[in-house]
Amino acid sequence: MPSLAESYHARANDLLAAAWTTNAPVIAHLAPVIGASIARGGVVHTFGSGHSELISREIIGRAGGLVCVTGIIDPTGGFIENLPGYGTKLVERYDRQYQLLPGEVAIVISNSGKNGSPIDVALYAKQKGLTVVALTCLAMSQVTPSQHASGKRLFEVADRVLDNGGVPGDAIVEVADGTMAGPTSTLIGCSVLNWLMLAVVDWLKAAGHPLPLLRSQNLPGAIEHNRALGKKYAGRLSRQLA
Repeated sequence: MPSLAESYHARANDLLAAAWTTNAPVIAHLAPVIGASIARGGVVHTFGSGHSELISREIIGRAGGLVCVTGIIDPTGGFIENLPGYGTKLVERYDRQYQLLPGEVAIVISNSGKNGSPIDVALYAKQKGLTVVALTCLAMSQVTPSQHASGKRLFEVADRVLDNGGVPGDAIVEVADGTMAGPTSTLIGCSVLNWLMLAVVDWLKAAGHPLPLLRSQNLPGAIEHNRALGKKYAGRLSRQLA
């Protein structure tokens, strides 16, 4: 009988492969949308509440990643994400400081897709003229009632939806008597975002645009390189470059 780790490895890799197939057409559509925005000088905004914030941070200030990605950070860690209107206040404050501009793209991440703050952020960004991309678990969200005043779930308000292909409850390995372990939303969610960013880099490269890619600060000259890239986005990035 396989160990729990072996079972997780096999099942998670199956889900990862399925996520690639499912999301490839959406990524192909989004790459030129995001690429064109970046070519115009725009930035990509991300938001994830609670554990989903980890996924949103995957592509912010990352070695090998695009410099022009910034994050809406919830200082409460998502503990009050269902307080009515809290997400709106959060994104309004972010907008005043970093600016959400028409034609840019906001990626909003929520595994369940039902909680208030991610939906607040998505609705606000759409109102400001941004393209809103949801990264969610459709299998869970489609059967889970919304906690938002609108009654809608994240996938129902986004312009495009990326599906992490997970299961309701996130965990995929049964330990005993229905007790589950081994979540996949972070593993697959981060992979989907990296696929998307690389597709954007492909588009920028093919269109002859500069590639504003960060280098690991552990490499010679990288800090200077990264600072030079960041100057173009002064005042617009929530994570300051070292």
